[in-house]
Amino acid sequence: MKGDDRIPRQYGLWDSPVTPASIAHGLRLSDVSWDDETGALIWLEWRSDQGVLVELPPDGEAIRDLTSDLSVRARVGYGGGDFTAGNGHVYFVEAESARIFKKPLGFGTAPPITPAFGASASPTLSPNGEWLLFVRSYERKDSIDIVDADGKKLPQKLVSGEDFYMQPRWHPDSKKIAWIAWNHPQMPWDGTWLRIGTLKFPDGGLPVIGSVETVAGDEHTSIFQPEFSPDGRYLAYVSDESGWWQIYLYDLSTGEVRQVTHREAEHGMPAWIQGMRTYAFSADSGSIYYTENVAGFVELWRYDLATGESRRIDLEGYTSLGQPAVSPKTGALALLASGASIPPRVVVYEEGRGVRVVRRSTTESLPPEDISEPEAITWKGMDGGQVHGLYFEPRNSRFEGKGKPPLIVHVHGGPTSQATAAFNTTAQFFTSRGYAFLEVNYRGSTGYGREYRDALKGNWGIYDVQDSVAGAKHLVSEGLVDGERLVIMGGSAGGFTVLKALEDYPGFFKAGICLFGVSNHFTLAAETHKFEERYLDSLLGPLPEASKIYRERSPIFFADRIKDPIAIFQGEIDQVVPKDQSDTIVESLRRRGVPHEYHVYPGEGHGWRKKETIEKFFTSVERFLRQYVIFS
Repeated sequence: MKGDDRIPRQYGLWDSPVTPASIAHGLRLSDVSWDDETGALIWLEWRSDQGVLVELPPDGEAIRDLTSDLSVRARVGYGGGDFTAGNGHVYFVEAESARIFKKPLGFGTAPPITPAFGASASPTLSPNGEWLLFVRSYERKDSIDIVDADGKKLPQKLVSGEDFYMQPRWHPDSKKIAWIAWNHPQMPWDGTWLRIGTLKFPDGGLPVIGSVETVAGDEHTSIFQPEFSPDGRYLAYVSDESGWWQIYLYDLSTGEVRQVTHREAEHGMPAWIQGMRTYAFSADSGSIYYTENVAGFVELWRYDLATGESRRIDLEGYTSLGQPAVSPKTGALALLASGASIPPRVVVYEEGRGVRVVRRSTTESLPPEDISEPEAITWKGMDGGQVHGLYFEPRNSRFEGKGKPPLIVHVHGGPTSQATAAFNTTAQFFTSRGYAFLEVNYRGSTGYGREYRDALKGNWGIYDVQDSVAGAKHLVSEGLVDGERLVIMGGSAGGFTVLKALEDYPGFFKAGICLFGVSNHFTLAAETHKFEERYLDSLLGPLPEASKIYRERSPIFFADRIKDPIAIFQGEIDQVVPKDQSDTIVESLRRRGVPHEYHVYPGEGHGWRKKETIEKFFTSVERFLRQYVIFS
């Protein structure tokens, strides 16, 4: 329907094709890998709370599940680095036991090759097929371990002594490895080291580390994703030493370093999880495929090592790209890809042949005319600083709203993260119902250079809150939204911003939606997992020196300022932001009679995985907003 054919109906009450059930039953796609022996493509997809490896055989056969009887999920830190493929097999971390299993492609059993202690991640097979590197965390001690590819020997520590390890990589000769390491109180986007180790091979034993060389990085430079070129000449890596995450090449024979990318754009990302990638060498080592993030819109580029020239590869419609992986056999590039109007997919790109879709995460039945595409916008913060975000207007081909729409101000987690132009299911849920939707990339977000990212240091609870309020005011002043129907929504660090905004600006927002939000920084620092236990040192300051700031920024000490309706959602077994963080806020709301809802989901941690939880969540949110925003 267009123009006068559309049905007039109040914003927020439009019938939407994006239902809670359709969101809950979609797949989540998280990584791709090629097998160097068969040429098969393998990816990991999440079906509710089960991670399943799926194989696309090279002979044109239909895709098939490899691990439908097991759930694949690594559990070091926030996870990631769940599997790898090579030598005709997949090596993966089984969710329940945290052991690494080995399974032949196609048919066959999957025996474990590591014992059941600690947590494992990032299995990485040596090019000669003999050894497997992996990251292990056991009794709060992290290391890079090694085991033979068949698990006949007990694993042993290969690299240890630092607080964290990530992204182990093999040299093509299987005699050298590279890895990323860092120590508290740094986070991996603050300062890391890139090291190369040369192996020694004792008779009858597993390899051990000989000499170690530090190639790049320090306490104030973030290094990300080392990769050896297939010909063994270079070690590539991403560094933010210039103020932006740029790609560099280290010549292993001469020690010379060449900068590959130069634009004011991001070619890396904050390493929240293991196994993250933003680039890949071509199979012949002649070029590098890489992704470039400008204001949340991601494109694919190719760099020619011989000429030093880069060219953009037009992947029409795709504005979010990740986990690039090149087939050693064919040179084809696999990616996780989505766009403003394209739900996530596994795609394969080949020079001269373009892109083909291998796997879709949903039925993709949402009509294009009902999809709201994001617009990159900027506005002034309360102190005059520039703030970035993505704005989605209400859109539904069947309905026409009257007046101005309500606005959902959505605050991402992290807080070191970014809302990008990937397909945004949450945004579409709201915009198709007649809400405007603003993704706030407040100062402290990634994607806009290190200076912008570092602006939140010492200012968490200030810039994120003020920039969210200023973004809402900007859209009100532009006449785009109804200033009397503003909602703030966020999870984790974004949930903290929700609580703080309702305290600092009572009455500004009509309601708040808080998912597992931080309410007490003292207990967070004491109870959260190892990966984040010193994160607050940079965001607020170290304890005990910064005790006053912790108290001033902890919402629980000022919960009596919250007057506006709020819905709080919490995972029962959340180990990152434990349930008592929400319990204490809810107790204050109950005692004072503030309109609120509290939903605790059994078996859920830091975010929703089960399809029944996802469906219940969106159903509850819509009901809450109708009661307190639309009909209030």
